[in-house]
Amino acid sequence: MNNFNSRLANRLASLRQDRGWSLDQLAEASGISRASLSRLEKGEVSPTAESLGQLCAAYALPMSRLMMQVEDSHAPLVTAAQQQLWRDPTTGFERRQISPPAPTLAGEVIAGYLPPEQTITYESPSRPGLEHHLILQQGALQLTLSGKTHALQAGDCLRYHLTGSSQFSSGPQGARYILVLI
Repeated sequence: MNNFNSRLANRLASLRQDRGWSLDQLAEASGISRASLSRLEKGEVSPTAESLGQLCAAYALPMSRLMMQVEDSHAPLVTAAQQQLWRDPTTGFERRQISPPAPTLAGEVIAGYLPPEQTITYESPSRPGLEHHLILQQGALQLTLSGKTHALQAGDCLRYHLTGSSQFSSGPQGARYILVLI
């Protein structure tokens, strides 16, 4: 396991412990089995995008904030080489934190790549009402927000407040996008 994944596993364990939750209580809150949570916290498996989404929703913590807590530092300039890249072991989804969050700044920028013909579903937002601007750079993406589907092509921008479930489905060429969170 790489150093980032090890720090992520440790942070997931400490989030649960900080709240005084048992694995059973977190399983109930997140919808993830107790056994899977234990393996995630021990670093035996890497979390998927969906499982991270479920955990962030249980903790009411945006995924970008979780990633910030795992980062080594929070410098104002983040070079391309310093930007953290995380890969979902199941779908191949890649999430690159272009501008890591900072305690005194609200906006964040994330780059995402969903390989061809893949789908990721988030049952609930980690922090309801967060403003998103999704700019599709390449490929095609169907983004379903609280049951309403939006078909995006390269160059399209979808602006929304995330209040319910969301589903990202890529087309035959995959989907590469920038996501701005405010």
